[in-house]
Order: sequence, then C-alpha cells, then structure tokens
Amino acid sequence: MGRNLQNGERLRPVDLARVHGLSTQAVRNYEETGILPAAARTPSGYRAYTPLHAGALRAFLALVPGHGHRTAMSIMQAVNRDAVDEAFRLIDESHAQLLDDRRTLQAVESALRDLAPTTASDPGVGSEPAAVSGPGGTFIGPLAGKLGIRPATLRKWEHAGLVRPQRDPQTGYRVYDEADVRDARLAHQLRRGGYLLEQIAPLIAQVRAAGGLEPLEAALHDWRGRLSARGRAMLTGAAELDAYLRERG
Repeated sequence: MGRNLQNGERLRPVDLARVHGLSTQAVRNYEETGILPAAARTPSGYRAYTPLHAGALRAFLALVPGHGHRTAMSIMQAVNRDAVDEAFRLIDESHAQLLDDRRTLQAVESALRDLAPTTASDPGVGSEPAAVSGPGGTFIGPLAGKLGIRPATLRKWEHAGLVRPQRDPQTGYRVYDEADVRDARLAHQLRRGGYLLEQIAPLIAQVRAAGGLEPLEAALHDWRGRLSARGRAMLTGAAELDAYLRERG
C-alpha cells in the first residue's frame, strides 16, 4: 500500500486548477472519478489536497495526449486503487496499438508505391459500372471482415464515394474488385489516422483521376507526424506517471 495520501502541504482545489488552466469543478470531478486519490477534509468540510494530488493531476494530464482520455483515466484509477499491474497492462496495450498503427502505415505506404495507374480502366464518377464476371472479386462481408469493420461502414463509404463496387449481374450483390479493395484499405487507414470522410473522398478521387499517389503524400506525412507525436507524448506521460508512483511510495 502507498503511504498516507494526505501527508504534506495542503492545497486548495483552485491551487491545482490554476496551474493547468482547469476549473475547480474539473479538479473535483477528477477526484470523484478516481483520477486523483481521495482528499482529506478540513473541519469546515473543504477538500484539502496535497502535493501528491498535484502529482496525480500532472500524471493524468501528461498521459492523455499519448493514450487518450479514457485510457489515461483507467490508468490513474488502477494506480490509485493499488492495481499497478493493471495500469501497466493498459499502457502496454496503448504501445501495442501504436506499434500496430506504425506497421499499418508502413504497409499502406508500401502498397501505394506498388499501385499502378488505373485511369484508363477506371469508369467516370457518374458512369454505370460494368458487370463483374471474372475471378478476383470479393463480396461485402468478407471485405468488411478483412478490414475489421461492419458491412454498414462499407456501404457508408460507398455513399460517400470512397469505394465504387460493381454489382453481380445475377444476384445484384456488391462485388469489390482489386481497385475497390485498394480504395477501401486506403479509406480504412486514413480513417484510423484521424481523417474525416469528406477529407478522404477527394484524395481517393484524385488518385483515380490522376493515376498517381501524390495527393496522398501530404496526408501520409501528416499521419506519420501524428504517430511520432503520440510516441513522444507517451514518453512524457510515462515520466510523470513514474514520478507519481515514486511519490506514492
């Protein structure tokens, strides 16, 4: 167990809030949700925080940029109930997700380098797609499963112009050819990179029209920068969390 959490200098909620540009109510909410350890009360009933609470607040705010609000909250809650191994597991999961995102980005960049121009065979935006009769097409269910999304998401992307599957002439089912799978994969990775559908649609449209990948270069560069910033933020969060764990004893 940690040492007495109330030892040390007394701080008011406003003292913690002012340093970080927060409201005093936000500080109280953090305590109530377990992000901060429970505070002692003065004889008048006011909360009496300590430097330990200030360290908890610093740790939480430093964890948010790298891990997200929900995971950062869960990490601090685990630490404050002395479930440190659970906190470490949550941190490991975030690092694993970041590594997976890096590998995904590398895979997308590798795939983009191998893409050939498709302008000559790509139908216009308003044209009627030809029937699919040859092998190599995939249906909506298998493609959604491969990407780890719902079929409804692919239909939403189709409505937004991100993918343009053809229809099987006999069954009427959507059939995604190699170019459609490519577009769906690009859309999926850009969505994971934080891009909105309205931002992705013109990128994919330009790739189709130009037969090249230049429009995606800036987006991928920005995504790579976000991953680097997240990794750096995780280091900062780890340092503050380590300091808080040491202070807890």
